[in-house]
Amino acid sequence: MQGLSHITFIVRDLERMATFLCEGLGGTEVYDSSPKNFSISREKFFLLGGVWIAAMQGNPPAERSYQHTAFKIRDGEIAVYRDRLLSLGIEIKPPRDRVEGEGESLYFYDFDNHLFELHTGTLEQRLRTYSV
Repeated sequence: MQGLSHITFIVRDLERMATFLCEGLGGTEVYDSSPKNFSISREKFFLLGGVWIAAMQGNPPAERSYQHTAFKIRDGEIAVYRDRLLSLGIEIKPPRDRVEGEGESLYFYDFDNHLFELHTGTLEQRLRTYSV
């Protein structure tokens, strides 16, 4: 195992997902299959925090769940992202209770029931906090 290759999200509207990923989260669009599709449906690729994100047109999850994708952000950046996401009409979830030392999180749904988290902590911090 070498690590994570990519994350794929199935979405109704690729342009709306592009706006969400690029304007809301600061990603960069690097590919659009609209001239010639090579996969099972039209898709776009993005880079977000060094991670390859694929968005494919289709039927997204019908229901919301706690299953989510979390991205690391720096301390103090939550308010900046919250404002950007709110300006796009993204639903921000209330924060969950935290143990001091876990880091801060911002949870939000995209337009297709995918839950995202922006998190300021690290695994090492979490394990250290939980071991007390």
